[in-house]
Amino acid sequence: MDPRVEKVLKLPTYQRVLILISLLVLLVVGFYFLLYQAQLEEYAAKEQQLASAQTKLIENRRIASNLPTFKAEHERLKQQLDRALTELPDKKEIPALLTSIGDLARQQGLDVLRFKPMGENAKGFYSEVPVELKLTGSYHDVAMFFDSVGNLPRIVNIGGLKMSGAKTVDDRTTLSVDCRATTFRFLETSDGKDGKK
Repeated sequence: MDPRVEKVLKLPTYQRVLILISLLVLLVVGFYFLLYQAQLEEYAAKEQQLASAQTKLIENRRIASNLPTFKAEHERLKQQLDRALTELPDKKEIPALLTSIGDLARQQGLDVLRFKPMGENAKGFYSEVPVELKLTGSYHDVAMFFDSVGNLPRIVNIGGLKMSGAKTVDDRTTLSVDCRATTFRFLETSDGKDGKK
C-alpha cells in the first residue's frame, strides 16, 4: 500500500473524520462554485425572460381581443384625416384653388381688377395663403360670390373687406370691393417647413 495512505490510516479516528469532513466540504464548495452557481444564475435569467414574455403575451392578447375596436378607430381617424386634408390642401392643389376663386368671381358677374397672391405665412402644421382681390360688381353679385366661396370644399376666409365707389350705370349700382381671400395649406412637418416625414 501507499505509505501516505498508511500514514492516514494510522492517525487517530477523530483526525481521520476531520480529513474526511474537510474533503467533503471541499467537494461541496467546488461543486457549488464551479457548476451549481452558474446554473442558478442562468435559471434566474431564464425566469426573468419568462416573466417578461408572459407580460408581453398578456398585453398582446389584450390588444388582439380589442383588434376590431382598434381597426374601427383607425378607419374613423383615417376618414377624419381625409376630410381634413380635403379642407386643407397641399401645395400642388393651391393654384387650382386660387384659380377656382377667380372663376367664381367671374361666374357671379364680378369684374376681377386685381388678383394678387401674397407670400405664405407658416403657422405650425399649416400655412396661410392670402390673395388680395379687387372686384367690381353689384352688391348682390358680391354677396353671391362670398356665398359661393363659403360653399367651397376647401377652407377659404374672406377678410379685410372694404366696399367703396358706388356708381350707378344703366340703373345698376356697382361697388368697388377690396378684400383678402385667405386659404390654407397643410405642411408636412410641424416646424413650418416643407419636408418629408
